[in-house]
Amino acid sequence: MKGKIKYEFPTKLWKHNAPGGWHFVSLPKDFSQEIRKNLQWQEEGWGRMKAVAQIKAVKWETSIWFDSKQERYILPVKAEIRKKTQLVLDQTIEMTLWV
Repeated sequence: MKGKIKYEFPTKLWKHNAPGGWHFVSLPKDFSQEIRKNLQWQEEGWGRMKAVAQIKAVKWETSIWFDSKQERYILPVKAEIRKKTQLVLDQTIEMTLWV
């Protein structure tokens, strides 16, 4: 990916506790701090930053959001992606992200 910074890390799929809550993965705190320090100027409203994500062979355009409570970025994982990659809650996955 031209002009993008690549991050690779293990993470776990989790679900927000609100009714009908979204599924997310969290970026490691050190990567989140590095991204925020160097690329915060790219953020749009609500700490949103465009990104490209990959789990297994599935790659998609998405966004990450800065969660000030966790002090890290989180990435929503839509049902379509979870189905294609056969993800389940609390499963540790290898994630690749370009920002």
